[in-house]
Formats: sequence, C-alpha cells, structure tokens
Amino acid sequence: MAHPAFRFAQVSGQHVDWSLRRNCSITPAQLAWLYGSLCLLSLAIGLWFWQMGARIVIGFAGLELLAVGIAFLAYARHAADGERIQLRGPRLVVELEQAGRMQRAEFKRAWVRVEPKAGDGSLIRLSGQGRSVEVGRYVRPELRAALASEIRLAVRGS
Repeated sequence: MAHPAFRFAQVSGQHVDWSLRRNCSITPAQLAWLYGSLCLLSLAIGLWFWQMGARIVIGFAGLELLAVGIAFLAYARHAADGERIQLRGPRLVVELEQAGRMQRAEFKRAWVRVEPKAGDGSLIRLSGQGRSVEVGRYVRPELRAALASEIRLAVRGS
C-alpha cells in the first residue's frame, strides 16, 4: 500500500520498507539463454568456415565467445545488487548487497542521523552509535534529496 507522504517506500502498518535496486533490463537467466544462443550460432558459423577450409575462424569465434562470456559474467554478478532499508519499530535496518556480498547495519531509530554525504546529489549517509552506511546509489542523483527527506520523516515518526 502506498502512503501519500512516501514516494519510494512501501508502508504496511508501522513498518516502512525501501527496496532500491539496480535497473537491469535482462535477468541473469535470460542472459544465460542469450549467451547459449550466441554460442550455438557463432560455433555453427565457425564450423561452416572450418569445412570451407578457413580453419582459423573457429579460433577467433572461440576468443569472441570467451570475451563476451566474461562481460556477461560481470553483468550477471551485479544484476541483483541493491539496498534495502527497513524501519521496524525502534530499529532501522539497512542491508546492502553488492556482487553477492551482504552488508548489514542496524541502528536505534532515536539515534539515526540522515544527511547527504557531501552535497546535492551525493549518497545519503545514515549514521548513529558510531556506525554509518551510505545508501541511495540506485536512485538518480536528483532524487536522493527526496529519498533522504522521506527516510528522515519516517525515522522521526511523522
């Protein structure tokens, strides 16, 4: 359910959740199918050239598939990157996932500070109790101030 004061968050009773994800146009599974199709096509063309006497083409096709495969792996590794911010009663929980690694920080709601890291358009720093974490990397820079205001509003309990 959308709350009128929140543009980025999902509100359910007293719980407020922000799920900020990378904008990916293709899933890793779709990418695997695409790569498999590309491999079949490229190898078929390479084998045809092999039979026609141009044996070197299959080697270049293999190098091409290796380079494209490495690029696709780098893309797929970061496709699920994201940030999840959860406000649960007296706690603010932040989970950052990047390249399959999860980083988690938990803050007491009453002690959380929400501020831009450097200035307009910069990442948002959530800090308290001697810890800090930066969020907002999956939100356009011009919308980060609005996200910071929304988090601040929710933390203050308004």
